[in-house]
Amino acid sequence: MRLANHTVLVTAAGQGIGHAAVMAMAAEGATVWATDVKPELLKSFEGHARIHTAVLDVLDKPAIHALVKRIDKIDAVFNCAGHVHSNTALDATDEDWDFAMNLNARSQFWMIQAVLPHMLAQGGGSIINMASVASSIKGLPNRFVYGVSKAAVIGLTKAVAADYVGQGIRCNAICPGTVDTPSLQDRINSQADPVQARKNFIARQPMGRLAQAHEIAPIVVFLASDESRFITGNAYSIDGGMTI
Repeated sequence: MRLANHTVLVTAAGQGIGHAAVMAMAAEGATVWATDVKPELLKSFEGHARIHTAVLDVLDKPAIHALVKRIDKIDAVFNCAGHVHSNTALDATDEDWDFAMNLNARSQFWMIQAVLPHMLAQGGGSIINMASVASSIKGLPNRFVYGVSKAAVIGLTKAVAADYVGQGIRCNAICPGTVDTPSLQDRINSQADPVQARKNFIARQPMGRLAQAHEIAPIVVFLASDESRFITGNAYSIDGGMTI
């Protein structure tokens, strides 16, 4: 199996892309630490021999360091936690900006800072960051603070990759298009006309459909595995043709 003898840490693992990635990596032989801020979302992993669970708030820096110290051997980390705001530069608030930058970018910085000493001591590791097509790659309407924060993730990814490229550390980002997840459904349901809102999301996908979370998971497996050992500093679009 591609991830045999690998230990992987995943944030926001309770649903959506994080959940799909945990299941895919466990199926490939990894020991996976699935974390989420909501303990009820981790119950679906109960009884799985290769999956350990832990409640983790990625906005709590000491908690991140405590969990990483507890696990110790971490071959790969998937920084999946994030939040999507809908706003423009005119209606975004300072609170929106701070929350987006803290959750979408700063939490990844904290996790990387926590795992790097362990990865360096063991001779290498893979860091996988959740970015987005809505970032420095493409501007999307009503995604102001989200796009800024995800552009920061791509910059963070390349900076870490450049600093540790000679020490066995690989750092890459994935940049999904629109994925049919509980988070997306919550945003759709918050609209005045959810049916039309869903149609609008589908309309911006050239393939004419939304991605499924299990379609994003394979690239996470690849980047966590030794198959990608010559790859670092990249931002991979998995977007159904949005950036053609």
